[in-house]
Amino acid sequence: MNEEIIANQFARMGARFKFVHPEPGRRRMAPASDYSVDIRRDNRGEYFELSVSKLTAGMIDIAVLQVQPHERHLLLLVKKPTSKDRFLCGHDEREWFVAAVPGGVSSVEDAKDALKPEGVRFAEQRATLTRAQRNRRHNRAFVRQGEWFFVPESNLAVDPRAILRNEPIRRGSGKPHFVAELHRCGGQEVFVCSRHPNGIAGDAYRALIGEEPAAKRWGWRQMVRDARVYARGTVRHPDHKTITLHDWHRVWMNTETRAPTMRHVAFLD
Repeated sequence: MNEEIIANQFARMGARFKFVHPEPGRRRMAPASDYSVDIRRDNRGEYFELSVSKLTAGMIDIAVLQVQPHERHLLLLVKKPTSKDRFLCGHDEREWFVAAVPGGVSSVEDAKDALKPEGVRFAEQRATLTRAQRNRRHNRAFVRQGEWFFVPESNLAVDPRAILRNEPIRRGSGKPHFVAELHRCGGQEVFVCSRHPNGIAGDAYRALIGEEPAAKRWGWRQMVRDARVYARGTVRHPDHKTITLHDWHRVWMNTETRAPTMRHVAFLD
């Protein structure tokens, strides 16, 4: 790996990049990962970091497939003997981000498209957007805030009694986005806490409490997983500009969680 070449490619979009080889026992990688891509901060601000153990470094090759300096985005490729992992790195509104990309994309534009769920792509086609319009955070097909897309459903009628107020939506253990009005249909009820950020079903929750009574004090919250979700009003997040949805919108999360490489992303929004 030529660290200087990679760092220069990141510099083209105005970012810093560092390789780190953590000492044994002081791993920064997620469990079961041989490397991790992260965003860290020092006295000069944020920077991208690739953390690889010295033992693994010789089996990994890294390359930048494309840089878009004006848009401040690049596509990073990490090659291992058994896989090729891709990450979209860039700047979105106020912060740098890194997103694991599903599929074998080779350009920044293809990576952005791969991160859009099916419902969003269908809305783009229905609205006949140009490529430039599809890359905007707000267009006729959707409004985007971070990893969340909001697609208009203006004809949706919701019983006022079924509206949740100031409700959080989140991916895993990331910082939540708070929605002024939210409505859920279908899905599975789950119990969520800091130790189980993706939730566990009711049977598993009751079994856990039965085996470990102290688990009752873990700060559980009952939520719904894989429901159809609709939002209206303001959507707030500390790293993003607040958006306002004047009508009901269907909520879609990007496809990053479908990428096997997600386990290598240490930074979460």
